[in-house]
Amino acid sequence: MFQFEWPLALLMLPLPALIYFALPTLAQQQQAALRVPALDDFQFGASERAPIRPRRWRQWISLLAWLLLVLAASRPQWLGEVVEIPVSGRDLMLAVDLSDSMRTADFMLEGEQVDRLRATKRVASKFIERRRGDRLGLILFGSQAYLQTPLTFDSKTVNRLLREAVIGLAGERTAIGDAIGLAIKRLDPKAGNSRVLILMTDGANTAGEVTPLKAAQLAAERGLRIYTIGIGADEQIESTWFGLRRVNPSAQLDEKTLREIARISGGQYFRARDSEELEKIYLELDELEPLPRDQQNLRPINALFVWPLALALLLALLLVAPRLWRRL
Repeated sequence: MFQFEWPLALLMLPLPALIYFALPTLAQQQQAALRVPALDDFQFGASERAPIRPRRWRQWISLLAWLLLVLAASRPQWLGEVVEIPVSGRDLMLAVDLSDSMRTADFMLEGEQVDRLRATKRVASKFIERRRGDRLGLILFGSQAYLQTPLTFDSKTVNRLLREAVIGLAGERTAIGDAIGLAIKRLDPKAGNSRVLILMTDGANTAGEVTPLKAAQLAAERGLRIYTIGIGADEQIESTWFGLRRVNPSAQLDEKTLREIARISGGQYFRARDSEELEKIYLELDELEPLPRDQQNLRPINALFVWPLALALLLALLLVAPRLWRRL
């Protein structure tokens, strides 16, 4: 649908006509008030006898430029179709471990063995795409915790920055407590929204200034619910000089602390031993934190004033160009 945001601006359209018909009257009044004793003293030379009237094409171009300027001032807009947007009032932050242990390749994706971070990106990316209506944020942590994306409805940007994350970006160790502390700072309880943190790690807290349990207690006091996900297989076969042997690549995973963090904050702990389990966890999170059914109707607005404004500027340039050319 087409509309004008400021339709009253169209009342200026007849202004040139009013000025055109009013100016001769004013000129006649001024001439009547002029007292001349003799006309001979006011004879014009051959080159000064009468002012040169502007050419007809210049008048039409000027009128067209005025029409376009008034049209641009009225702010024409094109309203698109109504779009239904779910509104949840929920702030959801993802905290992803980028420590060196995330290099361990104990996950399978489409028949290919991949490291833990790549599997986490793949599944978390799908989860982010489904979170329409939530404000999303992203924290990356290793030896330090960094806010990669503040809370935003722009899930595409959050998804892109998650895919661009690399191991070691935040250091080689694991600061779980600092990641929770940073989430507490960014998920403001004054906003009145439901606040959720999803923390994914494959190790234990080995760095940072805040202990994970202390951070969990602060989160509980602020109404922040934490879901923790322990990543890593329980068993992996390695080839050594003495043959094959079974090892536990998740021996450093501190499941006890992750369970306690979830319990204190009112969340839940999940264990992801492979890609299938990780996918099921995020599907379960969809059920634990369902999308609301309330819809907000919005109409996308496309501003069109730039087109008549650009044409008016071109016409003005066309009027001025001959004079500039003669001066040059």
